[in-house]
Amino acid sequence: MDRKLEKKRGVTLMFSRKALPYWAGALMLGVTLWALLHDNSSTFRTSRDTVTTGKAIAGEFNDYIRISGQVQPMTTIQISPLEGGVVEEIIAEEGSMVKKGEEILRMSNENLDLQILNAEAELAEKENILRNTMISMEQQKLNVKQEKLQLQMEVRRYGRIYGQQKALYEERLIAKETWLQAEEDYLLAVDKLELVKNRELQDSLYRTVEIEQMEESLENMRLNMEMIRRRKENLTVKAPADGELGLLDAVLGQNINSGSRIGQINDLSSYKIEALIDEHYIDRVSAGLEAMFERQDGTYRAVIRKIYPEVRDGKFKADFRFTGKQPENIRTGQTYYMDLQLGQPEEAILIPRGTFYQHTGGKWIYVLSQDGTRAFRREISIGRQNPQSYEVESGLEPGEEVIISGYGSLKDNDILIFR
Repeated sequence: MDRKLEKKRGVTLMFSRKALPYWAGALMLGVTLWALLHDNSSTFRTSRDTVTTGKAIAGEFNDYIRISGQVQPMTTIQISPLEGGVVEEIIAEEGSMVKKGEEILRMSNENLDLQILNAEAELAEKENILRNTMISMEQQKLNVKQEKLQLQMEVRRYGRIYGQQKALYEERLIAKETWLQAEEDYLLAVDKLELVKNRELQDSLYRTVEIEQMEESLENMRLNMEMIRRRKENLTVKAPADGELGLLDAVLGQNINSGSRIGQINDLSSYKIEALIDEHYIDRVSAGLEAMFERQDGTYRAVIRKIYPEVRDGKFKADFRFTGKQPENIRTGQTYYMDLQLGQPEEAILIPRGTFYQHTGGKWIYVLSQDGTRAFRREISIGRQNPQSYEVESGLEPGEEVIISGYGSLKDNDILIFR
């Protein structure tokens, strides 16, 4: 017989199969409402005493950077010996004031001494050769002259004989052959005399040219000798100008090569400042920009006179010259901290510099609520900066308070709640 099923009611109906679609719909509705109403912002609780704050203000932004530079003489003169040698004596000490031409150190060079001796010996040998050559030429000149005199006498004698024979032949007293022989002897003597005269002339010209060449060679040797002796004088290094002996890299017994740098003379009549600047500013730094610094209760100004194009270790070098007065008791090597002006002052929204920038890169910052109990993360844009403040291009209004200390412990949360 059939059993009659009872209809489910109350709690039993809620957990029946027919109720499952309703439970699924309710669950989906609940998830949707939670997603719509839930706040995804992360929060972090911290103490107000652990952060440093600053206010955004509307003010004048001074576009400058802080740099440090060292004082150097405007002009330095390098000391390089013209001749190498071994240091025998150091006369002037580093840091002392010297006058132009004053001795700084003395050196010795045995090879140079040997060169001088060889040059002297060669000069003496050349002088002896020239002397002997001139004696030989003079003897040859005398021989030619003696031969010329002999031939002149023969010409006169044969001429006389020829005249006598000619007269006798015209009177038919001698044979024609005898007259012809006398004529031939006379003409031969005349030709020999003419030949000796030509040789005398050629020898005179030759002697003149040879003596001139030898004297010129001898004079060159004398000049060479003088130059070698002057090289001996160059073993004494002297100050090239008045000034301070700022550097002397030499010790007793040291072998110094010719042309090597062993020191420098500092002209203390004027100074410059050498500064290293971060390469980030290389496109904005140019000659003529002004810098200022304070020292000894005074304010001093300098301008860039030269920029070196080479970048080393992320920095480039620039030289500054003073405009106006220089600090009293200025010394080479002193360090000055200067404010280099990169542009004209402009109105902007400013916030104090802080370590937060290293964490956010200036793209966002924590802004405090009006009651100061919370801080909210906000996107901002930071433009230029100087040693005191940042220029805020967007994201902040004057009067708002921000956290400028480091964000390392705040873990990039969206909301900070202060205990």
